[in-house]
Amino acid sequence: MISVSELTKRYGPFLAVDRLSFEIARGEVVGFLGPNGAGKTTTIRVLTGFHPASSGTATVAGFDVAADSLSVRKNLGYLPQEVPIYPDLRVTEYLHYRAKLKGVPSRERRVAVERAMEKAGIADVGRKLCGQVSHGYRQRVGLADALVANPPILILDEPTSGLDPNQRVRIKQVVRELANEHTILFSSHILGEVQEVTSRVLIIHRGTLRADGPPDQLVARTGVSTLQLGVQAPAANVLPLLRELPGIAGVPQVTADGASSTFTAVVAAGHDPCAEIGRRLLQAGLAVRELRLDRPTLEAYFHAITEGSERASEPVAAATSADAEAAR
Repeated sequence: MISVSELTKRYGPFLAVDRLSFEIARGEVVGFLGPNGAGKTTTIRVLTGFHPASSGTATVAGFDVAADSLSVRKNLGYLPQEVPIYPDLRVTEYLHYRAKLKGVPSRERRVAVERAMEKAGIADVGRKLCGQVSHGYRQRVGLADALVANPPILILDEPTSGLDPNQRVRIKQVVRELANEHTILFSSHILGEVQEVTSRVLIIHRGTLRADGPPDQLVARTGVSTLQLGVQAPAANVLPLLRELPGIAGVPQVTADGASSTFTAVVAAGHDPCAEIGRRLLQAGLAVRELRLDRPTLEAYFHAITEGSERASEPVAAATSADAEAAR
């Protein structure tokens, strides 16, 4: 539904997006992540027809963004971070106006507006002025606007920005429900909620793609995990059972409390020894109080491949500068 190939966008000498490529299939809900200034908003603006690309191609619903932007916009619903609505119009009036602008036939507008309001969860504020609804409802009015022409693709840019926890829960619920009928590109700085509502994430940094895949798989194969084990037995009876387990690095840390023992161990990326540990303890007849594998969070992974990668490159950059200075 969305295809981006070697997309590049420059603002004068500044390179905002650098040969970015990705594809989003029909029915996917994809999180679009990156630190401030990474190029997310620029990419979204190119996809929605606000800015032309400097080079590369982008297609939405099979239509080229540069050559057929009108067809692209007919197949695309866009919720910007700051929703531009008319405060002096009632919610229903505003949505009827937007439906007309989007080419919804007059005989279908009432049904289209009612459907969009129902999906966005704003049927109860239809008679209110847009300027009198809360910030959470304002975001949902913007979502209804994106839905009013019933496009197959939605691009949501920070839809939960500035919302309280209850409002964020409602928006996440709405996004999950929309996933049954729409392909969604979802941009947010709140990584935990992206992980909750998306099946895949794209992480960009300095205009380039740094990661692409299901969030749980990305985290599992790239970061070490921590094994937490509690057994109702002395440590001496348990430690032999933990030897030669695949993925466990070094000797587990042990805390003894009378007849009970607690073990903490570092587990290499891509390994999960819990099933084998459980089997060994069961054969030995030892009672397990706790057995879990704490994986790295998406936040930790995000930090590692963005800010963490920058810091790792700083000594290299410093050495390169020093070598250049010495050569001069």
